[in-house]
Amino acid sequence: MNNPSLILNVDDNDGARYAKTRILQSAGFQVVEASNGTDALALTRRGDIALVLLDVKLPDINGLEVCRRIKADPDSAAVLVLQTSAALTGRADRIRGLDGGADNYLAAPIEADELVANVNALLRMRHTQGALRESEERFRQLTDNIEDVFWMFSLPARKLEYVSPAYAAIWGRDADSLARDPASWMEAVHAGDRDYVASLWSAVQEVPHYDAEYRIVLRDGAVRWVRDRLFPVRDRRGEVYRVARVTSDITRRREMEGLLRAADNNKNEFLATLAHELRNPLSPIRNAAALLGATGAGAQERQAKAREVITRQVDHLAHLVDDLLDVARISEGKIVLRREEVELGAVIAQAIETAGPLIAARGHQLEVDAPAEQVWVDGDPVRLAQSMGNLLHNAAKFTPTGGKIRVGVEVDGTVVRIAVQDNGIGIAEDNLSRIFGMFTQAALPPDRAQEGLGIGLSLVSRLLEMHGGHLSAASPGIGLGSTFTVELPVLRTAQPQAQEEAGAALPAPASGGRRVLLVDDNVDAMDMMAFLLAEMGYDPTTTTDGGNLVPLALERHPDVIVLDIGLPGVDGYELARRLKQHPELKSIRLVAHTGYGSPEDRRKAHEAGFDAHLVKPAELADLEKALQG
Repeated sequence: MNNPSLILNVDDNDGARYAKTRILQSAGFQVVEASNGTDALALTRRGDIALVLLDVKLPDINGLEVCRRIKADPDSAAVLVLQTSAALTGRADRIRGLDGGADNYLAAPIEADELVANVNALLRMRHTQGALRESEERFRQLTDNIEDVFWMFSLPARKLEYVSPAYAAIWGRDADSLARDPASWMEAVHAGDRDYVASLWSAVQEVPHYDAEYRIVLRDGAVRWVRDRLFPVRDRRGEVYRVARVTSDITRRREMEGLLRAADNNKNEFLATLAHELRNPLSPIRNAAALLGATGAGAQERQAKAREVITRQVDHLAHLVDDLLDVARISEGKIVLRREEVELGAVIAQAIETAGPLIAARGHQLEVDAPAEQVWVDGDPVRLAQSMGNLLHNAAKFTPTGGKIRVGVEVDGTVVRIAVQDNGIGIAEDNLSRIFGMFTQAALPPDRAQEGLGIGLSLVSRLLEMHGGHLSAASPGIGLGSTFTVELPVLRTAQPQAQEEAGAALPAPASGGRRVLLVDDNVDAMDMMAFLLAEMGYDPTTTTDGGNLVPLALERHPDVIVLDIGLPGVDGYELARRLKQHPELKSIRLVAHTGYGSPEDRRKAHEAGFDAHLVKPAELADLEKALQG
């Protein structure tokens, strides 16, 4: 056998030492010799000795003491010691030698093949131990440097055998405290998850594996999400004697999942709202188109009214599309501002002209409070007017009929602030930080339907940022109104050449068949349907006030009520339930007329008591069928 391991042969008997050396060399080993204990210890400290063949009786130091010193020295503790003796051959001698640290003990006479076999066996053991130490060191280096916490517990006691340094980073507690109290890791588990984690841990003996996600709370109160996986460690018989755990910090992943869920919800809400907003103008357009072919008395007046409705609703559709395109252009950096010196009063006047029809239709009172001097800014007059018009449009849309809207302009040094204030539905505090996000709308009370695509404020905010300005929002709370404030850098101020009225006053708002009562807050849609029903021989009555529906129904005794779902004050589902519960009105046929047409919407309408469900814009044949039943 060719073995390069170096063996130290220690014996004070020259003949015996020579014989053993020859036997070992013949077996392929390299051998160095020593005749006393002092030399043996010195040679062992060199660090290249694999095994010491050590006689017990030596002239200076007893062989048992030499063995003890070799094993006690950290630098030589791993050296193998094969103790030999020609005199101390009894059972007690062998036990004493092994207790003293020897790896084996041979009594003379020793046969050559027995000596070689014992040396080979001890060297194999040394090789196995070395490989095990290297494996343990690699394992320790790996676990010490990974970001996850690696744990090892013995079973059945669930005693902590090892935890990696990442414990301190993820748990926010030092490993020393865990060593003192191995169960202290459970104290960091969130109170809401502790029972769940404890149930998993208590079942480890029966079910030695799990994959769980839960929260831990750091000492500063911060909450962290972790993924905790448990694996069984089996012995050669296949029995589980340990369990290993790997715990990973998944806080960032959880946050991203939350953002993705929110984005998905926003997308779904946006698509539903987009469908609703597109159907709303399509319904009066379709009805108005049908009226364009009207004949007989009053036909010319109805046709003119129909053309007005079509024009107004097409303008509304164009506004929706323009907003979508503008947001896309801004996101892609394709909008280029045509900058010039812009007088702010002209911008506000143009915005009022744009939003004026809606303000008038809702019966709002508009107040404009502007300084006497002209305020000039550097910007794109079309985009600035668009931004202010959007804010006024929002104020009119989210303020109940007969509300108040105020536009206040104030110069503060190099900044001008334009505040658009209303006494409308208001904004909850937790929504203020998110209303400028794309496709998001402030949460509305349950008695109001969503209006708009949720892109107006995002568009305004981005346009103002492109002008070096800023948009902010404030509200005392739900039902207490809102204030949107625009800040822009002032270019200069000047006195006007001809003093003009600061606030531009808006025009005052314009004051046989089966009986049908139409209820809708979209006046155009309702009027066109009323005209169309009259042409078809019905006797229509209209109202935008859902809260007055029961008294009006008792007064008019309609055969059919066509009811919009999204009404201010109370939704159509609740109105339907009230009507069906009223003894004098429960037999009236109810037709839901709405922009929402999903299976869930139809189910809710049926459960509320509606007899038919029409999605805007309804086909004439479908409308006729729904009215007749």
